[in-house]
Amino acid sequence: MESLPYHGSTSDFFRFDTGRIIKLPMKVWEGNPNHQELEEEMERAISFERKILEKLGSHSRIVPYLGAYDKGILLREASHGNVQTYLNSNLAVIDNSLRWKWSLQAVEAVVYIHSAGVIHSDLRPENFLVHATTELSLDLWLCDFGGARCDKLGLNVHHLPDDPFFDPRLPWVSTPAVDIFSLGSIIYTILTGHWPYREGLPPVTMEEKCSYESNVNKMFEAGVFPDVSRLRGGRVIKGCWDHQYQTAEEVLLAIKSEMAVLNCKSARRAEML
Repeated sequence: MESLPYHGSTSDFFRFDTGRIIKLPMKVWEGNPNHQELEEEMERAISFERKILEKLGSHSRIVPYLGAYDKGILLREASHGNVQTYLNSNLAVIDNSLRWKWSLQAVEAVVYIHSAGVIHSDLRPENFLVHATTELSLDLWLCDFGGARCDKLGLNVHHLPDDPFFDPRLPWVSTPAVDIFSLGSIIYTILTGHWPYREGLPPVTMEEKCSYESNVNKMFEAGVFPDVSRLRGGRVIKGCWDHQYQTAEEVLLAIKSEMAVLNCKSARRAEML
């Protein structure tokens, strides 16, 4: 199997064969005195994710789960990586129609998992994969359910997102409100090409990351967010940040309404030409 350059906090990825990858528990250095305990923890995380994926089943907005393999899970490989890396490399050529489609699809994914009793708890651009469903259509798959919560399965690792995808004003508990707030920052990132209060690429070094997160956390805790009043889709983003939506379905209706208005304006401009 071919080792892949990306990895999770508890897992490593390998190309199993064409179009399929395997996610395995991360190997721990044998010299670590807690080697066995840590590896068992990694295996539990993969087992946890497998149960979540089996619960979710097949859906157009969820990374296709292809079954268990050894101590890992088999997944369909996305053709174009994840949203964050795609934005980083293609920012200048992504048109607004694709940005709006991805924003809609990100919300659709959350609506679906919430309907199945699953809270993701770690929504961020890296956890939305970009796949060429057809030669002309790039679509999103939500992935990485290792930190999710599902009360129906009795599964909860008490994970929460990093800044700027978490609202520090919320209780430190995984709830639908956590995911809805995250959607605000995700839609903002997709539509603008950058994270809130961050120009250019996301922070890379630990020092840069800590400085950025400290600043964002301070602003969010005070209820101060980037000005989105002139941004198309800003009302939806601000609604997520301000907890105006009680459910992901409400976010979906709001973004569809915004898209309908934009489509009408585009049609009117076309008629005038």
